[in-house]
Parts: sequence; structure tokens; C-alpha cells
Amino acid sequence: MDQPTATKRCRRVLDAVGDAVIADEAFLETVLTGVLARGHVLLEDVPGTGKTLTARSFADALGLSFSRIQFTPDLLPADITGSNVYNEGTGEFEFSPGPVFANVVLADEINRAPPKTQAALLEAMGEGQVTVDGTTHDLPEPFFVLATQNPVEQEGTFGLPEAQRDRFIVKTAMGYPDFAGERELVDRRADRTAKAPSVDPVLEGREVAAIQRVLEDVRVDGKLRDYVVALGRATREDDRVDVGVSPRGVQRLFEAARARAVVSGRDYVAPDDVKRVARPTFAHRLVLTDEARVRGADRREVVADVLDEVEVPAVTSSASGR
Repeated sequence: MDQPTATKRCRRVLDAVGDAVIADEAFLETVLTGVLARGHVLLEDVPGTGKTLTARSFADALGLSFSRIQFTPDLLPADITGSNVYNEGTGEFEFSPGPVFANVVLADEINRAPPKTQAALLEAMGEGQVTVDGTTHDLPEPFFVLATQNPVEQEGTFGLPEAQRDRFIVKTAMGYPDFAGERELVDRRADRTAKAPSVDPVLEGREVAAIQRVLEDVRVDGKLRDYVVALGRATREDDRVDVGVSPRGVQRLFEAARARAVVSGRDYVAPDDVKRVARPTFAHRLVLTDEARVRGADRREVVADVLDEVEVPAVTSSASGR
């Protein structure tokens, strides 16, 4: 598959999801960017904005299997990964896969489960496999986790540790719809006989992997590669930051920028691609100092300031990418 074809496929996915989900297109593009860059996406927003519908719609449009896990305080690791079950007919234990064995997994309210259960998802997200009773089981390909958490209600929740937050390539929020969008939701609700919004597949599952391979051929000028590294290093030098973006985070920005270029219809990365994905890629990876938190500092503001401070290189579309 070439870049123009990949871009057309991406547009078809965005149009299909956009017909079902009332959300800003920039938000949908951010989610798709994370998926194309072989990453996982963290959606943080208040209940009732359509996070679950978004995850299911993307899975349907991409032609992938979907599974939803409702995280609760009593959820056990085996409830996610699966377990070995005794088969009376054969007299042997057989592995019964858990809900994590799907292409797209919605981890709903992930911060409501205790750390041990959250950790069960960590191997799956990082390695594409799970280990049960010493036996490793590979997850389907491709494999994406779309996790949600409520930023308002914190009672009875367990904040994600830095290591797990770093596994998400981007963190984004839907936000409230505009007036027209909310009015459309009311109109949909008024017709109780109508079916809930659904999305027909516009891709076959194998096409997702083909689009991901297109990203590897996207050209990134050497000056832009320096720019990506400089942005990551600048977060570590900010006085408000205790722990800045890790080298893994810098690589994730590079990958997200390439995905953004394909979604935008180009076979090369422009400075604007890097700037548009820097905030959702970097902000959730920052650990602020105690003093900064007391002053009410915001991670996104730190990233915005870094983008303003680091000089943007001048590159051309004919750059070799070296």
C-alpha cells in the first residue's frame, strides 16, 4: 500500500466514525494517529461524552474484533487475562482466554482497579502477550488498548503509575460537544425506535497492518529529528518538572508525527505534525514537582511553553529524511 491509498483509507475511517460519534474531528484524528503508530490511547473525560461509543466505532470501522472490560475495585488479573479451566471430559486443564484477547480492548475506568490488576494489563500493552501459570499466550495482531478514566471523581480510584501511563502513546479528551452536536444527540434520543449509532467496516483487519507499514516510509528530515529530541530534552530542564519525557516518549513523538503526516495526506513530516501531536504525546508523561502542583501548574501548559521556547527548524518537502 502506498501513502495516498493509506490516506484515503484513513479518511474513510474518520468519516465513518464521525457519522456515529459526536466529537471534534481533531479528537478523532488524535485517536487514529495513536492506533496507526502502534500505540495505546488513554481517554480522560467525564462520563457520558461517548468514550465507549468511540472505541467500539473505531473497532468496527477498522474491521477488528472488540472487547470491553469494566474495571472495578474487585476485578482480578485473571478476569482480564483468562485462566486455566479443568475440562472434565479430557481430564486436563485448558486455557480459557479472557476479554483482553481482542484486537481493540476498551479498558473502561481503568483507574478503578487496584494496581495488581492494572499491572496485568501492562504486559499485554507492552509485549502483546500475557502469561498465565507460567505459559505465555500471544494476543491477536493488531492489538490496541483504549482506556478511559474519569478526571473528576477520584474516591475509590488508583492512579496509574508512571510506568503504565508511559505505555500510552497519546492521552486525549473528547470534551463536550458544541450546541449543534448536543442537539443532534437529543434528536437521536427522541426517536426511541431508531437503532443506536453503528459503524460498518470500511477496512479489513489486515489493511490496518498495511497502513502501519506505510508509516515506515514517511520521510523525516534530520533537522526535524533534532527538533523532536530537543523538545523531549527541554521538558527535563523545566523548573516545574520533576521527571521529564523519557527516551521512549521521544520515540513515541517521532512515531506519532509520522502517523499524523499520513492522516494529513503527506509522505513526509512537517514541523506542524510534530507540534500538533506533542501535547497529547508528552503531557501525560510529565511528573511535576510538589511546588508546581501546589501552584496549580498544568502539564499541558508545560508542553505548550516548551513548544514556544524550542526553535522550529526550516525544512522542505524535498528533504531526504536523513
